[in-house]
Amino acid sequence: MLEDKVIKEIISAVGQDKVFTEPEDLTCYACDVSTYVARPDLVVRVEKEADVKAVLKIANKEKIAVVPRGAATNNCGGAVPIEGGIILDMVAMDKIIEVDKENLIAVCEPGVITGVLQSEVEKIGLFYPPDPQGLNMSTIGGNVALDAGGPRAVKYGVTRDYVMGLETVLASGEVIRTGGKIVKDVSGYNLTQLLVGSEGTLGVVTKVILKLVPLPEAKRTMMCVFDELDHAAVAVTKILDHNIVPSMLELLDKSSIRLIQDYMDAGYPTDAEAILLIEVDGSKSDVDQQITMIKNICGESQARETTVARTEAEETAIWAGRKSGFAALAAYKPVVLPEDCTVPRNKLPEMIRKVQEIAKKYNVLLPTFGHAGDGNAHPHICYDPRIPEEVEKAKKLKDEIYHEALKLGGTITGEHGVGIVKKHLLKFQHGETNLQLMAGIKQLFDPNNILNPGKSI
Repeated sequence: MLEDKVIKEIISAVGQDKVFTEPEDLTCYACDVSTYVARPDLVVRVEKEADVKAVLKIANKEKIAVVPRGAATNNCGGAVPIEGGIILDMVAMDKIIEVDKENLIAVCEPGVITGVLQSEVEKIGLFYPPDPQGLNMSTIGGNVALDAGGPRAVKYGVTRDYVMGLETVLASGEVIRTGGKIVKDVSGYNLTQLLVGSEGTLGVVTKVILKLVPLPEAKRTMMCVFDELDHAAVAVTKILDHNIVPSMLELLDKSSIRLIQDYMDAGYPTDAEAILLIEVDGSKSDVDQQITMIKNICGESQARETTVARTEAEETAIWAGRKSGFAALAAYKPVVLPEDCTVPRNKLPEMIRKVQEIAKKYNVLLPTFGHAGDGNAHPHICYDPRIPEEVEKAKKLKDEIYHEALKLGGTITGEHGVGIVKKHLLKFQHGETNLQLMAGIKQLFDPNNILNPGKSI
């Protein structure tokens, strides 16, 4: 519990209307998409950088934990205040400050919804490619904190590839400005990229400068159905070997196909071992040529069926099942944990087979979606929390998935973050020296350990 004098000091600094202490308000901030629950002692809904500075100065002086929070769509426990303290609710800082068409740049506050930014810049023929699954809910600040990715990463990269500069409030309340609108800058250490993906443990981002690209002239979508997982993998390799980089290249395994079809008629054949969903974009002539080439490659790779969307409605229909995947799994079991590991992309079929072996070992379904173009696999652990046996199985098999990914030269997270959920796995991926360096960086930025303590490192 915070002392009354501290609460009064915060209210005096930011205003009574921004501070919440009632139990029913605090409960709303006790969780994110993970299974962790912990209630804060206080919530401050900040509206400007000055609010953030004021709260952090007080918190640092009193050594009170502070957790920055956007839309809380993350599933690694990153927004859960496990040590109580103060939640900084950033969603009211939601202004798109500038869209600079000449320099292909957008400047925005952290509470801007990712999908809103995309829609706004597309109105003037520009494109912000990163597309996390929750793009219509997740915020730019949260995307920066977790270095969010998505299906378009195969061609366009992840959030860090678009962050050119930041304004960040440190634990002390000091403000630093890193990077900027310039395309080239090799002066000093790259603090901007250090802050991206730091999960709110090094500072609180209050302004983001983002790179934009021209909006592609055209895009087309196709679906390829395979009776063998390895044949789908061969097709992926051949597509990339032909210097074709799709804007999206998604793989669904047999379990996810069946559960999606149980949930809705997406037109996915339930006897298939794997489906590839592919989108290409660019100039109209390039797109048409690439679609023809991909269709031929998949045919040579023993795809039993290929479907190319001819209209926008058909394109939407092909993607509808994939976009409804989480809902389909939630209809199967009350709790769905979307896991996230990345392996070298030629190892993705082997990773999916390992997941299937684990599923067989524990007699469960582990439906898996994969960003096939970049080796990112998303096995989904589905269970009923009312059945103790299922809860125990979920606990045991999760770590097995990540250890298999590490054996294949992969990582414990490609885009979801570490948070609380995977912190214990860091030692298996990173050597002691690396972990000591990370701890040293944390100590330098946040000597009193008030920023999102207990997370990430």
